[in-house]
Amino acid sequence: MIHLTNIHKQYGSRVLFCGANLQVLAGSRTGLVGANGAGKTSVFRLITRQEEADRGEISCSKKTVIGYFSQDVGEMKGRTVLAEVMSAAGDIVEMGSQMRRMEARMAEPMEDDEMAVLLEEYGNVVELFEHRGGYELDANAKEILSGLGFGNSDFDLPVETFSGGWKMRIALAKILLINPDVLLLDEPTNHLDMESIIWLEEWLSSTFKGALLMTCHDRDFMNKIVSRIIEVSNGSATTYGGNYDFYLREREIRRDQLLASYQRQQEMLAKEEEFIAKFGARVSHAAQVQSRIKKLEKIERIVLPPEQKSIKLKLPEIPRSGDDVLHLHDLGKEWRSAADGVKPVFSGLSGTIRRLEKIALVGVNGAGKSTLLKVLTGNSEPTSGQVLNGAGVSTGYFSQHAMDILDPDMTVFEAVQESAPLENIGTIRNICAAFLFQGDDIEKRIAHLSGGEKSRVVLAKILSQPHNFLVLDEPTNHLDILSREVLLEGLQQYQGTIILVSHDRHFLRSLVDRVFEIDHGQMRIYEGDYDYYLRTATR
Repeated sequence: MIHLTNIHKQYGSRVLFCGANLQVLAGSRTGLVGANGAGKTSVFRLITRQEEADRGEISCSKKTVIGYFSQDVGEMKGRTVLAEVMSAAGDIVEMGSQMRRMEARMAEPMEDDEMAVLLEEYGNVVELFEHRGGYELDANAKEILSGLGFGNSDFDLPVETFSGGWKMRIALAKILLINPDVLLLDEPTNHLDMESIIWLEEWLSSTFKGALLMTCHDRDFMNKIVSRIIEVSNGSATTYGGNYDFYLREREIRRDQLLASYQRQQEMLAKEEEFIAKFGARVSHAAQVQSRIKKLEKIERIVLPPEQKSIKLKLPEIPRSGDDVLHLHDLGKEWRSAADGVKPVFSGLSGTIRRLEKIALVGVNGAGKSTLLKVLTGNSEPTSGQVLNGAGVSTGYFSQHAMDILDPDMTVFEAVQESAPLENIGTIRNICAAFLFQGDDIEKRIAHLSGGEKSRVVLAKILSQPHNFLVLDEPTNHLDILSREVLLEGLQQYQGTIILVSHDRHFLRSLVDRVFEIDHGQMRIYEGDYDYYLRTATR
């Protein structure tokens, strides 16, 4: 369907691709993986002709419809939510108009040959119109918006009234609506809550019939959707048949096999070179020496890819807290405004958080999870009830708006060092690296960072301090899979207490041992891990 052959691409002195080959096959479900900066987004931009390769060939049928969802949604204004989504299907709407014009012509008298040509043309347009979902366009738009978390009352609201995260959902809905032959998704689960992620999984698995190529930092999502992985690394693209977990296992097997072959070749080369050095000056061995020299010249040398650095997040030693970290007693919260009056969020919440527990706080979007975390950390006052801290509790709080505390004139290194002034330079660099800041990146000023990068700096600052109680609101946002694994391993070894909100199911499954669910303003406590919660809550 789409073939990238012998692709070369270079930015200045930085070589991105050197003879890379990859294919997007009809009906395939492919995950695109690689380190930050390896060229994943460039693959999308090459396919969509937003960039040109320096050398190589990109072949794709002109009739192939490509839908590309990127993290740059562009400007949205002047339309309602539904109208904005429908605007993406302008060509489908035009096909419908073309069909009506043809139908009007069919009602007019004409020659048989002319009618036959018109009927054939009409049949082709109808077939394409049906394939692209033209008859169900309005219903599909509403279904997609509902699946992505919009209520019926949101459809007619101006797009300007929505935040950046919700505009990302609108942009995703636009791409899904056109039902393309090839769907390119760059981090589709960013800004989605758990319910929307599960809906998107189902939609891609059952409704969408085209080819899919996507990057995603949600490991569970990748495993459920893709059956093929393309790894972009060291200027090339390597294909693996299987989901993400299979790719991780197979990559290690292939690397071990390559290493074994490399070692055997090095041993053989050493023996041949030793023979040449030993007998090179002897006339009696001249023919043998020349033969072996020619043999060595023809051998294709095995080159090992650079060893991927193993990053460990070493959290500081923390003081011991009391056995009971936090008591919630009949806790209630409501928001009051002149326009909307009183809006209750939750009420009657009671429970105890005990030392060393790792708790997931779950609930549908808008249930009040972030509000509860604000109340627990003292960043918002409860309307009723109280929160009682245990003895010796030191709280580190990561919120979705925590980047506002950063000094824009500081570098990344200085910002992290400010939180851990007693740590050495190597430790600070290691903490920065765990959150994707390596090399010259640590010298970037906060003012020049994106929102996602600022969020990672805040997370690094919090985890470099000796807090024994961590309250984390979506800590995995803006982290790639490798960084999530680094964070996960660090929190698994953490000798304190954690309560967190996250939409990464693999992260929750691997970390938490208790679940608090907020549902319709009430809290249910599940005394078990995340899998236990899923089994019990769905009964």
